[in-house]
Amino acid sequence: MGSIHVFHAAAAMRAFSREQRQQGKSIAFVPTMGYLHEGHISLVRAARERCDVVVASIYVNPTQFSRNEDFGLAPAPARALQDEDLRKLAEAGCAAVFMPQSLYHAGSSANGGSSSDTGMVVGASEGYDPQAHETWVSLDHLSQGLCAKTRPHFFRGVCTVVAKLFHIVEPDAAFFGRKDYQQWRVIERMVRDLDMAVEVVGMPILREPDGLAMSSRNALLAPEDRQRCVCISRALTQAREQACACTTTDAAQLQQQIVDQIAAGGGLEDYVEVVDAHTLRPLAGDVRGRHVLIAVAARFGNVRLIDNVEFG
Repeated sequence: MGSIHVFHAAAAMRAFSREQRQQGKSIAFVPTMGYLHEGHISLVRAARERCDVVVASIYVNPTQFSRNEDFGLAPAPARALQDEDLRKLAEAGCAAVFMPQSLYHAGSSANGGSSSDTGMVVGASEGYDPQAHETWVSLDHLSQGLCAKTRPHFFRGVCTVVAKLFHIVEPDAAFFGRKDYQQWRVIERMVRDLDMAVEVVGMPILREPDGLAMSSRNALLAPEDRQRCVCISRALTQAREQACACTTTDAAQLQQQIVDQIAAGGGLEDYVEVVDAHTLRPLAGDVRGRHVLIAVAARFGNVRLIDNVEFG
């Protein structure tokens, strides 16, 4: 395993990046929430090909969770998981990892003055604390619909933490997986609108041999649900093939057949949407000649999975 720098303080992380830049090196950034799989590692490898130095972060961002969601859920002992993540990053050529304890000021009254991120989970605390974090980054339109239908708090938390990480790491390019397609588009727009000097690179979805999109959440699936949930990727693949072959090109028909296949597979649909791949606005009628994204979120047991296909 190669050597890797681990930073917990923002100032130390920023100093490292600036030292690399003074040496004429370019910096790539891969933000993660840990429990790394091959999809994450593929981002590191792509970043290594593009830039001289790769920095990753491991931070479970509380502000993109609400109190009824799984913030803090760890599928393995924290220390063993952390060591394994660092090993994978080092072997992939990552030079440094930023692992902050917290990126938010919890305030004076949260948990009796604790700096724990638990108090930053949406809805976790009541009342106003004048000392707590209150600066947010949000988008008006791209952050609506799709995942925001059932998680309206999500993209405000994502944009805020990514903006903070960009200010700390100061990368030239940042790499995101397109499984989280809406997140990628939202961050692209945030960077454009706020004139951030960061190239946002969206990378293709990596899949398991049976087609399931790689996700940290896959490990939480019950064995029977792990078998059933492949209906998502199969339904998406079939819809794309039918649309590209012009055998089924109506947006509503494509949507309904995916809904039916998820239900037949034992999943509970969160959403199935046929949208414009750039604006993320719903499409109606014939999709031929359009740049299309079909996006899905569905639950199998207590695990929420997302996936998508893009064509046109």
